[in-house]
Amino acid sequence: MASTVTTSKDSAATSRPGYGRLLRTRGAWTFLLPGFAARQPFAMLTLSIVLLVQHTTGSYGAAGAVAAVTGVSMALFAPYTGRLADRHGQRAVLVPGVLVHAAAGLGLTALALNGAPLWALFAAAVPTGASVPQVGPMVRARWGVRLKGSPLMATAAAFESVTDEFTFVVGPLLATALCTTVDPSAGLVTEAALTLVGGLLFAAQKGTQPPVATSDDGHTRVRHASALRVPGVRVLIVTFLGIGSVFGGMQVSLAAFTESIGEPGLNGVLYGVFAAGNMLAGLVCGAIAWKVAPQRRLIVAYAALALAASALWTADSALLLGALGLLVGMCIAPALITGYTLVESLVPAGARTEAFTWLTGAVALGQAAAVTVAGQFEDRLWDGAGFLVPMGGTLLALATLLALRSRLAGAPRGRTVARGMGHREPVAVD
Repeated sequence: MASTVTTSKDSAATSRPGYGRLLRTRGAWTFLLPGFAARQPFAMLTLSIVLLVQHTTGSYGAAGAVAAVTGVSMALFAPYTGRLADRHGQRAVLVPGVLVHAAAGLGLTALALNGAPLWALFAAAVPTGASVPQVGPMVRARWGVRLKGSPLMATAAAFESVTDEFTFVVGPLLATALCTTVDPSAGLVTEAALTLVGGLLFAAQKGTQPPVATSDDGHTRVRHASALRVPGVRVLIVTFLGIGSVFGGMQVSLAAFTESIGEPGLNGVLYGVFAAGNMLAGLVCGAIAWKVAPQRRLIVAYAALALAASALWTADSALLLGALGLLVGMCIAPALITGYTLVESLVPAGARTEAFTWLTGAVALGQAAAVTVAGQFEDRLWDGAGFLVPMGGTLLALATLLALRSRLAGAPRGRTVARGMGHREPVAVD
């Protein structure tokens, strides 16, 4: 009887999400620390390219175009990197990937410093972006292996979202400091070095990487279904494209707005407020034991995001824009976290790294498109017109999400796991 009571208490305790319990997960720190180091350069890449190319060409347009090529290349190739990691193991993909990325980044640096023509910079930007190591999705996949449907999965998704946002606060600051105080090429050189060292350290943690599915005779399976074949993943890709439009639109429009009011130094402050809202909401989301189904949470969170983003273009002062930016940031985190949470119930374990990279790539692609469109709006329309891009992107994505919300429910296949990440009620999933 005593044993039964103890087991019940232990079960109740493990059902409570919390960052302390999450970080006590066996083996977590062996991939968290090198994983953080390996993805820190990701937030440095775009700005380092912009600052270097602008210095060598004297054109922000050329610098932005080279950076956009890098972002699009990363978005297009990331899912294939994830698929290869699911098929052959993360280490097998990551080691050659970081070597190629470091070489490509240094090659791009050398071309820029030697005054290479723009087409050559574009050509070098393609492998630089295509080889960006997808460490964030790989860390999320490792959490899935360690927790296996535990209620802590929602907490893990929130923790990763906050970690990603933190890297995008630190990374640009580090890149700017290196490029402006050391050398214009220092940001990109440091990014390549950190990617190489951090990526190899992360790849060395073989004990926590997801196992590669094998057949009964022990050989690696040849047949793998793509995560893109799951209807719910395609819906999530559209929603994440909308989130990317917010990031890209905010970056351009905040810079244009602060320039128009004669306070360009406020740009970093306003974007920091936006990022702080995202981090704060992510921390709160991970600490809540959600009882609402993740599908419903995503719709509510995304509707709030679309509503908040639709108000940005009305701001006529830095104070109001800061408040709206904080609100938008607070709405992004719940949508991102819940979207990543749904992957567990929608996608088989052998395709989850690929699924995570599709979502990460969708954010990058939406951001690259939004930067381009918002820049055109700012040049051709009125100051602040770029804020129409986050509004349009989120409203279109919300309409898609509402129309296809039924596809976010996993199809029964005769087995049950925890519903979503962090939901205690079992339900059949695909």
